[in-house]
Amino acid sequence: MKHPLDKFAYCPVCGSKHFEINNFKSKQCQDCGFTYYANPSAATAALIINRRNELLVVRRAKEPAKGTLDLPGGFVDMDETVEEGMCREIKEETGLEVSDIRYLFSLPNLYMYSGMGIHTIDMIYWVPLDCEHIDIQASDDAAEAIWIPINKVNPADFGLTSIRHAVEKFLSETLRKQKILYNNKV
Repeated sequence: MKHPLDKFAYCPVCGSKHFEINNFKSKQCQDCGFTYYANPSAATAALIINRRNELLVVRRAKEPAKGTLDLPGGFVDMDETVEEGMCREIKEETGLEVSDIRYLFSLPNLYMYSGMGIHTIDMIYWVPLDCEHIDIQASDDAAEAIWIPINKVNPADFGLTSIRHAVEKFLSETLRKQKILYNNKV
C-alpha cells in the first residue's frame, strides 16, 4: 500500500510541484517552506455492556466492511473532546444518551476510505449501562443494533481489524483479569 502522503503531489499552500518527502510522516514544499505532517486521526469505539452482560454491537451499513459487526463509534470532530465525540457517535448510531464512559486503551489503525489508508488512533471506551435491556434504534451508518451475550461474542464477526483486535483484547484481558462487568460474570 502506498503511503498516505503519496496522494498529495502539490503544496496545499502555494500549489508548487516541489512538494517533497521530508521524512516518514511529512512532506515539505521546496518553494514556500510549508511542511505537512500526516498525523493519525482520532477515532472512538464503545464497548457498551448492560446488566445482563450483553455487548451492544452494530452492523455496518457502509464500506469499509459493510455488513459486518462493529462497535458504536467513529471519528472525533474538530473542536470536540474525544469524550464528546464518543458520546455523540453513540447517540448517532444507537439513539442512546450516555454520560458514564470509561477509557480502556487505544490501538493504531489503518482505515481504508475512498481508496486511501487513513491512519487513526482508536480510543476504546467501556460504557456500563445500569439496566438490563434497552431497545436500540440503529441509525446513521449503523444498519442494525444487536445485543449479544458476552460469552457468545465472536471477534471474527467484526470486519474492521482494529475493532476485532479491540474486542479480542477486551474479552481476553479486561473481562478475565479485571472483571469489570456487572456481577463479575463472563
